[in-house]
Amino acid sequence: MFFHPKILDSFAGYNRKLFTKDVLAGLTVGIVALPLAMAFAIASGLKPEAGIFTAIIAGGLISLLGGSRVQIGGPAGAFIVIVYGIVERYGVPNLLFATAMSGVFLFLMGVFRLGTLVRFIPIAVIIGFTNGIAFLIALSQIKDFFGLQIEKMPAQFFQAVQTLYAAANTVNPTALALACASLAVLVAWKISQKHLGWLGHIPGTVVAMVLATIVTTLFSLPVDTIGSRFGGIPSGLPQFEWFPISWDSAQFMVTPALTLALLGAIESLLCARIADGVIHDRHDSNQELMAQGVANVVIPFFGGMPATGTIARTVTNIESGGNTPLSGIIHSLTLLIIVLFAAPLAKNIPLSSLAAILIYVAWNMGEWKKFVDLKQFRLPYRITILSVFLLTVILDLTVAVQVGLLLAFITFIYRISSLSRCERAEGKDFSKLANLRGRIDAYRIYGAIFFGAVKLLEKMEENLPTQTLLLDLKNVIYVDTSGMDTIMELAHLCKIRNIKLIICGLDHQPLEMAERSGFLEKLPQDCFCPDLYSGIEVATHA
Repeated sequence: MFFHPKILDSFAGYNRKLFTKDVLAGLTVGIVALPLAMAFAIASGLKPEAGIFTAIIAGGLISLLGGSRVQIGGPAGAFIVIVYGIVERYGVPNLLFATAMSGVFLFLMGVFRLGTLVRFIPIAVIIGFTNGIAFLIALSQIKDFFGLQIEKMPAQFFQAVQTLYAAANTVNPTALALACASLAVLVAWKISQKHLGWLGHIPGTVVAMVLATIVTTLFSLPVDTIGSRFGGIPSGLPQFEWFPISWDSAQFMVTPALTLALLGAIESLLCARIADGVIHDRHDSNQELMAQGVANVVIPFFGGMPATGTIARTVTNIESGGNTPLSGIIHSLTLLIIVLFAAPLAKNIPLSSLAAILIYVAWNMGEWKKFVDLKQFRLPYRITILSVFLLTVILDLTVAVQVGLLLAFITFIYRISSLSRCERAEGKDFSKLANLRGRIDAYRIYGAIFFGAVKLLEKMEENLPTQTLLLDLKNVIYVDTSGMDTIMELAHLCKIRNIKLIICGLDHQPLEMAERSGFLEKLPQDCFCPDLYSGIEVATHA
């Protein structure tokens, strides 16, 4: 079916036990999502409620309409760098417009069944930009981690480093101590979680945030809080409102929107694949993209930010017993209840503690071991992963992915072309040709004849026989348009020089390409043989 959410097939054999697990998992993930949603929004240059509203509305829509049973959607750390750059350069209204536009792109990707294409992005590119984004997230949190007096952080890498260096003498010792303590709690809780019994189910991020808030409140610590910087978070329902659009700058939103859509697609489908491996199920990638599209079209009208599938919250959902999309919907309802009844408590949450949480998330988000193991891989892989990482950090994600894909493409073409080879048919099996070399020559081609390997045939043109040329294509698995054009040029050259060309073993895709190009009609039927041996018989008895 065109639009078929996973929730429609998730309740076969559903019972009270599974319902209880879904409710508990939803409650747990909702609590986990609270500090992350606020932290992601603040780090992106938005108000904390933007992250919470995104988790409530977009998260609920992704669970309701998505193609995965257990995926949890909402704001993600991967978007921080991009969103912050858009906000700084174009303003919040244009961010909302770019988010809605990215939703349209995502929905169209699902409609045109492009979900599987995301899987063709090389792992080196994915690791490179993931680690780059994780590095930038950590860099963006140094300001609040150390309590530096910086009015606004630049989005560009070198300017950000320069700004941090210039403000190095404004460190707030209290904020730094609170951030270090929060980080220590996160690490200690992670290490001892298995030995804490039922307490171990409480996320470390929540524990660190609550403890830091209590300490800040009791001792009136001189640190920035959500209340001091943003005035707290609203305690009402998100309000629908049209956002203003500057049509003069709308044309410049296409590239950021495509970046958001591509990153959202990669993040959500990678997350869904990881979830599939844990629950032994298969998600519908195209349905997932359409759900992400709907969520991102809707959320800007409630002041939210881009949303996608989130790996940490999805894994938490599975580990907590979540089995159907109902757990994701309950996660959104849990956040909504917290906003309605506990919003005033958020004003004392210290920003240094949220910075520590984000640095912890960034560390876990990056695959740093891959950098350590780089020496085990070939040079092209190392160049690709390091190039994407450095370009993500220094320039931006769009350039990094484009360059990474180009490098991966060149590497792939080189490797495939190196697997294609051409050998002269010689030896005792072809003794009939021993005394006829120069008059009748036979070649066997292996691999693929495509634009990266046409040189195999072009070299043949330099040393053609005087009477007959045999080409054995039995071991050719693929011929593209460039390859077929080269074969036809070779046939034309043979015709000019009055050399008979015999094609042997033409089958499967190469045969289909020969038919479509009209090549079969240009040569006499006796020029096509089922194998090289029969071709030699035809050539030697001609």
